[in-house]
This record gives sequence, C-alpha cells and structure tokens, in this order.
Amino acid sequence: MNIGDPGTVLYISHPQVTVDATVAVPDWGLSDVGALRVAELAQRFARLQLAGKAAVISSAERKAVETAAPLAAALGAAVDQRRGLHENDRTSTGYLPAAAFEAQADAFFASPLQSVRGWERAVDAQDRILREICALEADHPDSALIVCGHGAVGTLLFCSLAGVEIDRRWDQPAGGGNWFAFDRFSGKPFGHWAPIETLFEGGAMGCGNL
Repeated sequence: MNIGDPGTVLYISHPQVTVDATVAVPDWGLSDVGALRVAELAQRFARLQLAGKAAVISSAERKAVETAAPLAAALGAAVDQRRGLHENDRTSTGYLPAAAFEAQADAFFASPLQSVRGWERAVDAQDRILREICALEADHPDSALIVCGHGAVGTLLFCSLAGVEIDRRWDQPAGGGNWFAFDRFSGKPFGHWAPIETLFEGGAMGCGNL
C-alpha cells in the first residue's frame, strides 16, 4: 500500500482526548498524549514529499481537526472539513462515565437497527459516512486521500467495505489513534485497524503492508 497513491484512502481515528464532562463531546480536544502522537506522525508525513498530491479531509469535530491539521501542514495541504464524517450522534446522553459509555457502545453495535437511548442508529451513521466518503472521493479525484475521523463511524465504514455485519468485534483498539486503508476503486480494505505508529512499517517510506 502506497500512501501517496491516488487509489489509496487512508482513514485515521483521532488519538487520546482530554475528557471534560462540562464540555460538549464534539468540542473535546486532543490530550497531550494524543497531540504528541499526531506530531510524531506528522514528522513522518513531512518526509513523503506529497505536496499537491494528497488531500486531507476531517470531521468538523475539534479532536478530528486537531488530528488533521498537523498532517495537512506536513503535506502542504489544507484541511477539507466534512460535517458528514462526525462521530455517531450521542447528544441524547451527552457525557457518560467510562463504564456506562462502554455498555452504551456495546448496545449501539449490538442493535444497529435501533436507537439506543436516543443515539443515532448504527445503520444511519453507516449510511451517512458512506455517502460522505463517496462525495469526498468525487471532489478529490486525483489525490491520495487521508481522512481523519472517529472510531465508531470508522468501524461502521470498515464493516461496509469489508462486507461484514455491524459488530463491535471490528471496533478499533482502545485509546484511538488507529488506521486502516482501502482501495478507492474496489472499495476493499487492505487490512483492519492498527495503531498509527505502525503506519510506516513493512517497506519503503510511504508504504506499509497491512
């Protein structure tokens, strides 16, 4: 897989955030750990010499934008913000403590046709992100695509591309800051989620075997 290939779409989930129960979840920013992980990834991207060859697209949520911005700067690109890439809508419950959130997330993936406690249905979130991915591919036909988003909708995207049922077994590893990539022409994933630190493993600079 070549990161600079226009046929490649790289999807990156934001890494660790600063959890603040007094702030709306979409407005959470990256924690120091999350920001450091992104900065280290940006340094690697800067070596790729992809100026003018890659488009960086982000959810409009703060944590995704803070993931995308350093990568875009390293690649000499602007960030194309897309509201349709946002995380599954959880405004009905707002902030949930860790244990309660995990139980709610389990229910979200286990009942994709139902709205669990008012959350956006998994099937609706999946349809939404698929539409947005198709739109951004059409808007950036000649560029390698780097999409910065979120874990749950990213997993729903992966499930659709891989042709598997929605199930949390396909969810990203804990902590965020993971990636997978797919071929924009066939729509087939090259592999499953892996930490962003593995992105440049397995070959020459700019390539990684999934």
